[in-house]
This record gives sequence, structure tokens and C-alpha cells, in this order.
Amino acid sequence: MEDNFSNYFSETGKVAREYVETRLDLLKLQAAGKLSKALGLFFSLTMAFLLFFFVVVFLGMVLAFWIGEMTGSFTIGFACAAGAFILLFVIILIFRKKLIQRPLANMLVAELVDEFHDNDDDEDDIYEASTKRRNK
Repeated sequence: MEDNFSNYFSETGKVAREYVETRLDLLKLQAAGKLSKALGLFFSLTMAFLLFFFVVVFLGMVLAFWIGEMTGSFTIGFACAAGAFILLFVIILIFRKKLIQRPLANMLVAELVDEFHDNDDDEDDIYEASTKRRNK
């Protein structure tokens, strides 16, 4: 009788240790996955921002020189281009929630929802693998 109890507790301890080790491995893999996705998103957004910045700067210079040639004064041309940038900045500032914050929040929520579904599938796979291991 004592042998059955010690066997039971020893097997339960082994299963509990395997579960904890598997759970820690899963957490490490999930953290690595989230970190890689976050870094990828960060670098892609940084590159897109830099590209957008250079395009805007060069288009502003083109606009300033064009207006300067049309008016005969580069001072007026660059002042008009600066005014256009200020107007664009004010418009973006006013509509920032609709243009920037909500789309980014929706993208983040969609990414997290996909990740939760992926995690549920992973946990189901781990449960199936552990039950197969115990049944052998």
C-alpha cells in the first residue's frame, strides 16, 4: 500500500516538474516571439518614417523653389512652403486620433487577437502532446 502511495507521489512529482518545465519553455518562446515581432514592427515603422520624412523634405524644397521661381523671390517661395508645412502640421494635429491613433490601436488589437488565437492553438498542442506522453 505504501509502495502505491510513494509511486503515485513520485509520478505526480515527475508530471508536475515536466509541466512546469514545459510551461517555462512556452513562456520563453512566447516572449521571444513577442520581442521579435515588436522589434520587426519598430524597425519597419522607423524605416517608413525616415522614408516619409525625406520625401516630405524634398517635396517641400521642390515646392519652395517652384513658388520662388514663379514669384521671382526664393524668400517668398520658402515662406509659402513653410506655411504649407505649418498648415499640414495643424491638420495632422487636429485629426491625429482619426488619422494616426485609432488605426495604430486597431492594428495593435488585431495583432494581439491573432496572437491570442495562436497561443490557444499552441496550448492545445502542448496538452495533446503531454497526454500522449502520459498514455505511453
